[in-house]
Amino acid sequence: MPPFSVLHVCMGNICRSPMAERLLHQAARERVGDKVDELLLSQSAGTGGWHEGDAMNPPAARELRRRGGADAGFTARKLRAEHVDSADLVLTATAEQVDYVLGLRPDAAGRTFVIGEFGRLLTVVDPVALPPAAPEPDAIHARGVAVVEAADAGRAGRAPRPDDELDDPWGRGDSFFTRVADEIQFVVRPFAAVLFGA
Repeated sequence: MPPFSVLHVCMGNICRSPMAERLLHQAARERVGDKVDELLLSQSAGTGGWHEGDAMNPPAARELRRRGGADAGFTARKLRAEHVDSADLVLTATAEQVDYVLGLRPDAAGRTFVIGEFGRLLTVVDPVALPPAAPEPDAIHARGVAVVEAADAGRAGRAPRPDDELDDPWGRGDSFFTRVADEIQFVVRPFAAVLFGA
């Protein structure tokens, strides 16, 4: 069984989505240590291709390092349908990016969320009702899929709220990147706790 796969999406794939990719990986590593890469695949892509092949935006990279994360080896890429196909969960920075994802793959609606929306919906997921957490790929994959299904059921067709979105920090200074990274961690840390067992 492959690892549970999360795809983070923003516009250029050099600021918000790479921070989310790496901060989720870091939160998972804090829970499962060196088994993280067996259990979780955290990736990202951008709806626009103008930064394809670029490194992470320097303020985003600095913010990651400040939090103990790593920016090494990151390369921006443009979102393609096959990225969506291989993801068990898609987290976007904005509602407009949800629409972009669903334009590529309408059948991904049940597993695609604005990141803040997913964070809100995590609060209605009952961990006791999920498959048991065990540090094995099959168990984590099954549990992750169940979390996504429960979150989708919890939204009951309601649209995301404006405050679910991550503002674009590009060109806006380090303090703005700090705020956006805080908002990302507010979602990915609880998600890691639910996915791997608190």
